[in-house]
Amino acid sequence: QVQLVESGGGLVQAGGSLRLSCAASGRTFSSYNMGWFRQAPGKEREFVASITRLGARTYYTDSVKGRFTISRDNAKNTVYLQMNNLKPEDTAVYYCATGSLERDYSGASPGWYDYWGQGTQVTVSS
Repeated sequence: QVQLVESGGGLVQAGGSLRLSCAASGRTFSSYNMGWFRQAPGKEREFVASITRLGARTYYTDSVKGRFTISRDNAKNTVYLQMNNLKPEDTAVYYCATGSLERDYSGASPGWYDYWGQGTQVTVSS
């Protein structure tokens, strides 16, 4: 059974940093893209970043480019999201997800993913 467990969320002041981690188990981690999404209250879940199977390519939504960095350690079955210069509008529950296909793609839509973590809350105060 595939499991994804996020950690690293919390409360931070604007301009601060957080590093999210997502530990995966239950399938060959390096065979699948990984993605991060977020959902703020009253809003739809939105794409944040994704990374291809060996980490060769990364993709970001425009609002986080230059501030967030997605990376992965296939030896540890873990994907990370380093978030710098956080803004109040980054406040949301952040979810990691594993891709449904054993190939590389941008994966900017939730439909490309078949397993999701439980989410971790990130709150940025102004």
